[in-house]
Amino acid sequence: MTPRAVHILELRSVVGAGGGPEKTILLGAQRSDPRKFRVTVCYLRDARDQGFAVRERAEALGVDYVEIVERTSFDVRVWRALRRLVRARGIDIIHAHDYKTDLLALMIARAEGIVPVATAHGWTGHSRRERWVYYPCDKRVIRAFPIAVAVSSQIKSDLVRAGMPASRVRVILNGIDHTAFRRDRTRETAARRELQLDDADLVIGSAGRLEPQKRFDLLIRAGATLRDRHPRLRLLIAGEGSMRPELERLAGEVMPAGACRLLGHRSDIRPLHHALDVFVQSSDYEGTPNAVLEAMALETPIVATAAGGTAEIAEPATHGLITPTGDLQALASAIDRALSEPGETAARARRARLRVETTLSFAARMSALEAIYEEAIGTRARRPALAVAGRCA
Repeated sequence: MTPRAVHILELRSVVGAGGGPEKTILLGAQRSDPRKFRVTVCYLRDARDQGFAVRERAEALGVDYVEIVERTSFDVRVWRALRRLVRARGIDIIHAHDYKTDLLALMIARAEGIVPVATAHGWTGHSRRERWVYYPCDKRVIRAFPIAVAVSSQIKSDLVRAGMPASRVRVILNGIDHTAFRRDRTRETAARRELQLDDADLVIGSAGRLEPQKRFDLLIRAGATLRDRHPRLRLLIAGEGSMRPELERLAGEVMPAGACRLLGHRSDIRPLHHALDVFVQSSDYEGTPNAVLEAMALETPIVATAAGGTAEIAEPATHGLITPTGDLQALASAIDRALSEPGETAARARRARLRVETTLSFAARMSALEAIYEEAIGTRARRPALAVAGRCA
């Protein structure tokens, strides 16, 4: 008799278009083997969020997707809807991905007798409530999970410092579908023309949410310091967020008109990469950055700060140039080196591509996660203790 597939509910709450975790969750659901794992993806959608854009991506991938709309941040109807969903889909494992759904998953698991798993993607918010209330409480909640996944060794260390036994934390670096991200040299000229760039321009670029932790202000200042040495330098930044007006003002103050452009949200980042000479990540904090993985797959040379798991996926001097976080001079010097040493820069990009074809392939990540699911099923007899009361510290 063929064993029954394990039924998994991926649960997340996000605002707007989301970020890297959405790519990982949705592609993972699409790529799972339905004979072994039946995956339902559920997102909590705030009824007030007009920019929410996960449903369209899920439908395009053909995954089993459910959306629960909440009228407020603490809508009690969500609890009932989740319990109905767990029962209707015969869920065995509920896999949460953020501080809100971590708590919900733990409570649902206790109520329904199923297994909770949490993935800690990082705690990157910048509001006082997030930093001093939600994130400390989330780490305390995760301590009650039988298994937690950390997307970098740094995040594992954060969980262990918060009291999570190291034996219950598994590190899985994010992976990428390298078959979907492949550079086509014949597209480079057209990609530049579409962005009104000349062949002689030196183009550096980045992508991400325009929020404080991404430090695009640092990148703009680094670009400005390089203009004397590289007069044809152009900086392109793809993404949207709360800092857009501030970043536009800064760019107008420190760089000539047109030298720095904020491109807005790009649903497909590949055309941008085909126009770039160097991709730069300037973040203060990351989990395992999907933007860097995409650059590696597309053979765009990388300069990046050592934020989160960045130096784990792009090994310093081997796959990219890695600098300390928050160091303007170091970031500018690394960009200058990448632009000035094209032979060495191209060699690092080739090695980065090989790394995402092997160690960091999405298939390798899926295999590691499925092993954790099989392990988690073995914990079913040990129901999670909801020991989250008390001070969140």
